Amino acid sequence: MTEQLPQNTGHTKTNFRLDEVDRKILSLLQEDASLSLDQIADRVGASKTPVWNRIRKLREAGVIRRQVAILDPEALGLEACFFVLIRTSEHDKAWAAKFLKALRERPEVIEAHRLAGDIDYILKVQVRNARAYDRFYQSLIAEVKIHNVTALLSMEEIKATSALPIPDVAR
Repeated sequence: MTEQLPQNTGHTKTNFRLDEVDRKILSLLQEDASLSLDQIADRVGASKTPVWNRIRKLREAGVIRRQVAILDPEALGLEACFFVLIRTSEHDKAWAAKFLKALRERPEVIEAHRLAGDIDYILKVQVRNARAYDRFYQSLIAEVKIHNVTALLSMEEIKATSALPIPDVAR
């Protein structure tokens, strides 16, 4: 029976200094978070208890936010990925709060970023098809005033990863 890895305790992030073992553990977890403590310990050349303690400390420091399963959108019938560029003429707190609420209530928005430059926001929207995107779009503009929207359909995903580059020990 595999042991459960420690859960994120919600502590605030601190500037956490990583050593080579921490980096190896993080790389392994980014590749496959379902690895048991025994497997991780074996691969990093350490015993279980120190690995457990390191993972716990990485969670408490906010380095590890959470562990999730990454699903295949096409297997779920979500074959269309749109990148949505949004410009707004509204920049007050009330509009921003309403916009943020609208995005959080829509599960098809899988990423949202506020940008510097000519475009105010970019969204990554995963839906079944163009018709489903249009329903999303119509619903969003009915709820929130938006100056301009440009939707770009991804024709092919060339690279997608949730793995972050882990800084060198020397940094």
